[in-house]
Amino acid sequence: MNILVLNCGSSSVKYQLFNMDNESVLAKGMVERIGIEGASLIHYPEGQEKVVIEKEIPDHNAAVQLCLEALINPTYGVIENYNEINAIGHRIVHGGQISNSSLIDQKIKDMIRDLIKLAPLHNGPGLRGIEACEAILPGVPQVAVFDTSFHQTMPDYAYIYSLPYELYENHNIRRYGFHGTSHKYVALRAAALVEKPLEELKLITCHLGNGSSIAAIKYGKVQDTSMGFTPLAGLTMGTRCGDIDPAIVTYLQNQGYTSEEIDRLMNKQSGVLGVSGVSSDFRDVESAMLEGNDRARLAWDIFVYTVKKFIGSYIAVLNGLDILVFTAGLGENFISARQAICKDMDYVGIEIDENENKVRGCEKEITAAGSKARVFVIPTNEELMIARDTKNIVSNVG
Repeated sequence: MNILVLNCGSSSVKYQLFNMDNESVLAKGMVERIGIEGASLIHYPEGQEKVVIEKEIPDHNAAVQLCLEALINPTYGVIENYNEINAIGHRIVHGGQISNSSLIDQKIKDMIRDLIKLAPLHNGPGLRGIEACEAILPGVPQVAVFDTSFHQTMPDYAYIYSLPYELYENHNIRRYGFHGTSHKYVALRAAALVEKPLEELKLITCHLGNGSSIAAIKYGKVQDTSMGFTPLAGLTMGTRCGDIDPAIVTYLQNQGYTSEEIDRLMNKQSGVLGVSGVSSDFRDVESAMLEGNDRARLAWDIFVYTVKKFIGSYIAVLNGLDILVFTAGLGENFISARQAICKDMDYVGIEIDENENKVRGCEKEITAAGSKARVFVIPTNEELMIARDTKNIVSNVG
């Protein structure tokens, strides 16, 4: 079974084509700058040189068409025709309170459309990708895999905010959590590495990148996660402020800021960028810190502190810890960040080996001798998780 996985952003489409008989990647690539001058497709067919196609790409329909044409191209394609694509899996950021991946029908499309107001940068493009596939590949089953689904096992006391309950009933205001596909993948992978069922383990998974979140997972169910109603909540991130006193919003409004200005400030001008004044890239921030830039040092310390604080609180929630996982761009590649986060955590059973920690972008256990909890670096693979969910759902249809 060949499954195409699509991840549609506001101006991009990422794709991978999997042979699910052995979970190998036949091809992958990305369209960038949709609707913008300088658009291009970068296509990586397995075992061949990458292909770059530069052309005007006005919309997501044209972008998806270009991706599909690359897959069947006589020179650099990997399949002969579209009939070899058996199903399509879509990454959809917001699925509301849906707890599982879902076969796409009109009801699911309407739900995704209705949730655009909660995830405008993601759900709209995701829906456009679905509709493009419907037009180009009619009859091919499609599956929506939601970033929020894995977190729907949270108990109500973890996801309900202390606001009038009517706001939850009438407006669905609650903690949803995000990066769920990544958290699920690395949790399952960690369980496989220690050769125990996920249902017997207590884990904390740290998805650390420009956008970051942490999840507490107990016996296969999420107990809590750092992101909330939107991806703005939780940790200090590249440009997002994370948790702040909500009264700051009304205070800024009273100072003359518009709601649009506050939204932009908190989502795009805050975090390590806002504090450091240097960059949202942690590599630049660390370099500036080592050169003596005190604001860069402060931004770094705030990030490390918030991660440590969430890990500590989640150990309390879980009543112990078996496995700590680092994943995503920063978690997988930043040796010094992992070292700083785990420093002085031996009192809660976390100790890492400094030499074993010298790893970037590959799977490895970095636990120190004597540590009560085991610590892993596990590269995330959201696309494979989407492909697996898609295969399971379409295989059971009918």
